[in-house]
Amino acid sequence: MEIELIKRDITRLDVDAIVNAANRSLLGGGGVDGAIHQVGGKSILEECKKIVAKQGGCPPGEAVITTGGNLKAKYVIHAVGPVWRGGKYGEAEQLASCYKSSLKLADEYSLKSIAFPNISTGIYGYPIQEAAEIAISTIKSIVNTSVEKVVFVCFDDINFRLYKKLLNINGSK
Repeated sequence: MEIELIKRDITRLDVDAIVNAANRSLLGGGGVDGAIHQVGGKSILEECKKIVAKQGGCPPGEAVITTGGNLKAKYVIHAVGPVWRGGKYGEAEQLASCYKSSLKLADEYSLKSIAFPNISTGIYGYPIQEAAEIAISTIKSIVNTSVEKVVFVCFDDINFRLYKKLLNINGSK
């Protein structure tokens, strides 16, 4: 599996799926979540409402999938990350599960490319170094997958430089 690093707006990527750092209500919010819902349009929200009506939202560590609406990406995988509470409440396992659940859905849909934002590091307060380490190690540990390309998408310079260092690669801007 190829791993790429970019600093860009995730809503503009032409990949099979982008991952949304969603909240458990799946009804939109701020940051990446708000941007995806805004650019993707009402169809994503309507699909999320149907999921909520069926299963009552999405708990931390799990993910659900919708179409991409007006996005270039065919699908949006809505992964709910944990809120940081000091690291003693299973946050690392829940965050790793976000990446595993997202790749599992990608496999179920035979997707070849997927882009991940920095899950849980915004308003959820997860320390960026630990979150990046979990993201990278979890993705690298998965060997049986239909996904051929994983893109880590950073919106800011701090996360971009951190991922670049941890991946030991020359990321593109």
